[in-house]
Amino acid sequence: MIVKRFAQLSRMSAHEVRWRAGAAVRNTAHRFTARLRHPRWERRALAGVLGDAPEWEPARHALRSADWRLAHARLAEAFVASPARFAIAPSMREAISTRIRADFPAAASDAMALADTVVGGTYRLLGYPALRFDGPDGQSPDWHLDPVHDRRAPRRFWSTVPFLDPACGDHKIIWELNRHQHLLVLGRAFWLTGDERYRETALAHMASWIAANPPRVGINWASMLELGFRALSWIWAINFFVREPGRDAEPWLVDVLLALDRQLAHIEQNLSHYFSPNTHLLGEALALYVAGRSLPMLRASGRYADIGRRVLLEQIGRQMGRDGGHLERSTHYHRYTLDFYLLASVVARITGDPVVPAFESAVARLGFAARLLADSRGRLPHIGDDDGGMLMPICGREADDVRDSLAEAGALVDRPDLRIADAPEEAQWMLAHAAVHPLLERSRSVPPADAIASAALPDTGYYISRSPAGDHMVIDAGAHGYENGGHAHADALSLTLSVRGVPLLIDPGTGSYTCDPQVRDTFRSSALHNTVVVDGRSQSVPSGPFHWAHTAEAQAHIWRTNPGFDYLEASHDGYAPLSQRRHVLALHGDLLVVADLVDGGGSHDVQVHWHLDPRWRVDIAGRRALLRSAGERIEFAVSRGQIEQAPPGDGSPGVGWHAPVYGRIEPTAAIRVTDSGSTPMWIVTVFGMNPTNEVLLVEPIPVWARAGALERGVAVRISRAHSVDLFGLAAPKLAESGSASQPRQTWRLAGYETDARMVFCRSSDSVVRLAMVDGSVVRSADRRALYVQLPREAPDLHLDLARSSGPQAAAARVGGQAFGAHVQLGGRDLPVAVERRALVRVSAPRPVAR
Repeated sequence: MIVKRFAQLSRMSAHEVRWRAGAAVRNTAHRFTARLRHPRWERRALAGVLGDAPEWEPARHALRSADWRLAHARLAEAFVASPARFAIAPSMREAISTRIRADFPAAASDAMALADTVVGGTYRLLGYPALRFDGPDGQSPDWHLDPVHDRRAPRRFWSTVPFLDPACGDHKIIWELNRHQHLLVLGRAFWLTGDERYRETALAHMASWIAANPPRVGINWASMLELGFRALSWIWAINFFVREPGRDAEPWLVDVLLALDRQLAHIEQNLSHYFSPNTHLLGEALALYVAGRSLPMLRASGRYADIGRRVLLEQIGRQMGRDGGHLERSTHYHRYTLDFYLLASVVARITGDPVVPAFESAVARLGFAARLLADSRGRLPHIGDDDGGMLMPICGREADDVRDSLAEAGALVDRPDLRIADAPEEAQWMLAHAAVHPLLERSRSVPPADAIASAALPDTGYYISRSPAGDHMVIDAGAHGYENGGHAHADALSLTLSVRGVPLLIDPGTGSYTCDPQVRDTFRSSALHNTVVVDGRSQSVPSGPFHWAHTAEAQAHIWRTNPGFDYLEASHDGYAPLSQRRHVLALHGDLLVVADLVDGGGSHDVQVHWHLDPRWRVDIAGRRALLRSAGERIEFAVSRGQIEQAPPGDGSPGVGWHAPVYGRIEPTAAIRVTDSGSTPMWIVTVFGMNPTNEVLLVEPIPVWARAGALERGVAVRISRAHSVDLFGLAAPKLAESGSASQPRQTWRLAGYETDARMVFCRSSDSVVRLAMVDGSVVRSADRRALYVQLPREAPDLHLDLARSSGPQAAAARVGGQAFGAHVQLGGRDLPVAVERRALVRVSAPRPVAR
């Protein structure tokens, strides 16, 4: 243990050592003080917390006189009279409520339905639709209870609470209630309906929490991020519920401001610079920044804002890739980060902070990445950890639905293309202030953008294929995770897929963090992702709930995107000394081909798992399967191996289970493809997505080349209802000179010769479609059937000649390069025009039979 501690210390910078030492001394002193005198709240202390501005002097005077109700009245007066410095303010109540009721006629009834459950003591949290936290008095929640596992966290000094120990219960469940985000639900209902029950419940809950959580005691002081979330909720609550004095029986504003300042000071002293320097640090900094800018009555507000601003700015370059993706490699935590910078940008605009351009630059990048990662419905795939939480769950939207965040981002940075459909109600709350609301109105006046194109987030490691029909695929081909990879999964080269807006291949999500270690490790394993498992091993091996003993690093070798198709070739090192490589061809709206190679010698057991959304039914016949869902059908076929539907088993979660949201584990359909044998081993999987051209059979065909000409290769024939498709891959070696300027060796498959790394050819009565990557020639044995010759290698080429009879035009993008091409079809030279954007247009009188 001493050696391990010394090794950890040797890796720390001088700044980290000083910071940790200071924190340790401070917390030891606080702990000693807590032993001498039981911690409690002292209302009189608020006098020293308030600033020196004249408008707060009447409240300070009342506090020194211990006239708590008068102090509350003076605070409320000054707050209501002050300029609005947050997203909402008491003075905006009538305008916002009227606007929302007009734009969203069902908003009031929806708000009542959500808020009434809270008033009745039932909470919809994470994956649990109806939790009760009944306290001893039968009125207020038990703020230390995990009702799912019926366990309570001990009321100790905060740094000694073992919140990761299952004996404390699931800390996520306890903390989710203690975020107090249900106060936003109550505030929304109060403003839209005027029902005083919602305000009374909210004030009672804050008072109850303060009474049950004295300073620095218990689990609810143990996570600085959770204090940050709660602080933000209380700022919303103050603006929802403060009003002209005279009608409040209790001085709740005195208590809330005092407890709020104490929590902010606790965050400041224990920022997660070295504990969790990821979204934890961002959320903590956000709370300091927003509180500092929007609560000027606090003496420390300037310092809080400065610290929060500095951290938020520093972390833009540390936690965000140049592509805009968050480096934790979790789509859920990417959404958190986007929402953090959205709120920071809103408050910065409202309060006139010159930092606005920097924050909004982060919003633009994060928003673009989120728009790529979201499908046509605005839903994010559950890549990496999904803790089920949100920054602003005011309307009960599901956590993977990012339409509100995208609408807000599009308005703030003037990017209407980020928006999906009309702006949801949440955007009206976040962008309600006069400093930002005109931006929302201007954005709403522009129609939502059409489907966006395929693109890559190479720094983050995501490659996104999209089609105009609504198909959406995300492939994970990047680094394992950020820092310790705490929220990453063993999902190298896994992919998710929606077809025409319907989820098909899913990431099974996150079942648990700490309460069930088996579930935690199972849901992070490679077998629970749409990727390859070799010899029953997981690519990455966990060590505790948020660390890893071994990690796989993936990298993309080739990424081509084209109006007709997208292609990715990538590999990872998780099974070293074996190598695993995945090739993915997405022929838009038509076909998905996934070719997996395991190489490195010896005989091995290989499995490829495909996890399906629960709405799909599976019928297996031989090496084919039919997938059906509410009018949709997809054909599934493989080139080799055995296909089986993985049953959920005996109740132990594994393959055949998924967690749609944290804490809820349900059965779903999963297909397992299994094969054993010597390497190199190729397994080619085909998904037929065109209902008018059914996939009937996938069978391997030989790849021919001169001895030593290829590093590797595979080819399959895909027999379909109305065509025969050929798909081939090869890694041709350069000519013997070794010069990159020399052409590579050609290779053959089923009567065609090419030098491309990937080729796809469809024939019916004639050749009707061709796709090629990194090649210059494709020709049939009878060149009258097909002959394509380019003067040099093209990164990608797509020809689609499947048009009706009469004059035709087939568009082909030749890798962004402009040069001429020679194309023959049926023995006829086809006129070729090369345009400035390297669009090659091939005109043919009609398809010619072979």
